Amino acid sequence: ALVFEGITAKPIDPPTLSVTFSVNDSPYAGQEGTKLTTRMIRERLLRERDGNVAIRVNETPDSTGYEVSARGELQLAVVIETMRREGYEMSISRPRVIYKIDPKTSKKLEPIEEVVIDVDEMYSGIVVEKLSARRSDLIEMRPSGGGKQRLLFHSPSRALIGYHGEFLTDTRGTGVLNRVFYSYGPVKGEIAGRHHGVIISTTKGNAVPYALWNLEDRGPLFVEPGEKVYGGMLIGEHNKGQDISANPLKAKQLTNIRAAGSDENILLTPPNKFTLERAIAYIADDELVEVTPESIRLRKRLLDPIDRKRESRRSNTPK
Repeated sequence: ALVFEGITAKPIDPPTLSVTFSVNDSPYAGQEGTKLTTRMIRERLLRERDGNVAIRVNETPDSTGYEVSARGELQLAVVIETMRREGYEMSISRPRVIYKIDPKTSKKLEPIEEVVIDVDEMYSGIVVEKLSARRSDLIEMRPSGGGKQRLLFHSPSRALIGYHGEFLTDTRGTGVLNRVFYSYGPVKGEIAGRHHGVIISTTKGNAVPYALWNLEDRGPLFVEPGEKVYGGMLIGEHNKGQDISANPLKAKQLTNIRAAGSDENILLTPPNKFTLERAIAYIADDELVEVTPESIRLRKRLLDPIDRKRESRRSNTPK
């Protein structure tokens, strides 16, 4: 009789990032999607888990959402994009790294990834500089032919959150980045996050060109004239480090006097639109991405400014 021996399977890389899926509770909830409840989101995530071996789904401790763990932002973005095309509305939190505790030393460990980058020699300097600033270790650097260099890094998973878009910009779209789980290692220390604040809408309605034109000096905008906004929604990036509030519905005061040169059409810079993957990586810990079949909006977790101030004071109070 023939005896067949199974081939030993390679271990599946463990999830390194997790995000929280919760119900969309924005003022425009239910206007674009058809599947809105926690139960519907739960059933869909469990179906995804059954067919996707790299994903784990757990209920959050406060039972308000579901923590979904995966290999990276791209895999999470694929799941979210699939769900929004099926009619789901959700709120998505910022990705968090999955830490482990070393059983021998009881120290916290974080996932380290092996990053292989092929890039033109002229751009290798900026790549090394950016990843070194993100606590990555350069292991190897060698020419790979055709004027290109191959760079090998060991990088913390949290250092790569949001880096891919920056990498494409730095290399003018010519660089290729591949990453694979390497091991768990000691926590590398603090990594700088977003350097800019955001512009937060104070009112609900459709954005007005005149108001957006007045806000352009504060920083790049995320919305265009006529787009729906609401209080607590992020409508732009502030050039400085702190968040500011603004009214994107403020129209020009009309008078019966016509001044020379005041009636030209307002010319606005095209808004900075976010892809799903970039939006997830961009937001801070106190922000969410609102995902519907037709829209991707960035918002504060707490929409009311008084609630945000109260939470800020609570988090800054020494324990």
